Amino acid sequence: MRIGIIGAGTVGTALAVGLTRGGYQIAAVASRNRSSATHLVKTALLAEETICLSLQEVADNAEFIFITTPDDAIAVVVDEINWHPGQYVVHCSGADSLDVLEPARKLGAKVGSFHPLQTFASISNAVENLPGSTFALEAEGELLEILKEMALALRGRWIILRSGDKAAYHTAAVMASNYLVTLVKMSANLWDSFGMPHDQAIHALLPLLKGTIYNIEKLGIPAALTGPISRGDIGTIRIHLNTLKTQAPETVLAYCEMGLQTIPIALEKGTINGRHARELEKLLRQTIQSGVEGQEYAYIVKK
Repeated sequence: MRIGIIGAGTVGTALAVGLTRGGYQIAAVASRNRSSATHLVKTALLAEETICLSLQEVADNAEFIFITTPDDAIAVVVDEINWHPGQYVVHCSGADSLDVLEPARKLGAKVGSFHPLQTFASISNAVENLPGSTFALEAEGELLEILKEMALALRGRWIILRSGDKAAYHTAAVMASNYLVTLVKMSANLWDSFGMPHDQAIHALLPLLKGTIYNIEKLGIPAALTGPISRGDIGTIRIHLNTLKTQAPETVLAYCEMGLQTIPIALEKGTINGRHARELEKLLRQTIQSGVEGQEYAYIVKK
């Protein structure tokens, strides 16, 4: 089966490398940017003739086509191509459903989605991180079985999503990955108050992050939870809040909201009781309410 790839960014390149190593034939590649297509071909050790001059040329030279463009471009790509029965058309968006591929389906193609649950900050990072990832699949029948085999060939695991699951699935991914970056940035900013530069802060925080992720992997949740909320240490929480109000008022609401979400985990772990939980919740909710009403540190209200 000849595979075509439309979109030569991080995901497309990582798939090209991984599938080639897994024994699949990448027969056609196209991108809006010729240099990106050239880089994909070189990275995946493909022949230069694999590069196509148009999107239609990819569809004419491959039975299985991955659309690995940015999400907003998928519908445009699908509309530009004259698909035909017997083809498989698969997008790699974590948020879009199969509805975006409806023009291809109407022309007889079988459609699906194949999303690697992974963060790709660069092409080299994408190639390195792809093995071991979980792939979210949305398809039916023969195409679903093909996608399962591809996930295994990429040395990954797979899950099957139903229609309507994508929004919750992608939101969870954003919270776990993208907002972790934001959380680390917020933490590093606090080091400014005692004169430490960001690079030093991040270097110091990384082992802590890695230790936490290791604990989640080995112990699970709630056992991996540590810290003042897990101990019911309301005095320490008060110190944190007072510090944030003066040093980083824009983070007070985020700190409180995350604290509120952490209380049930501590209860489940069994390291606090109902009285601790109620005291912690009261403090955090009062802090949120006073900040919103007074617009003292409510970043969103200020904006």
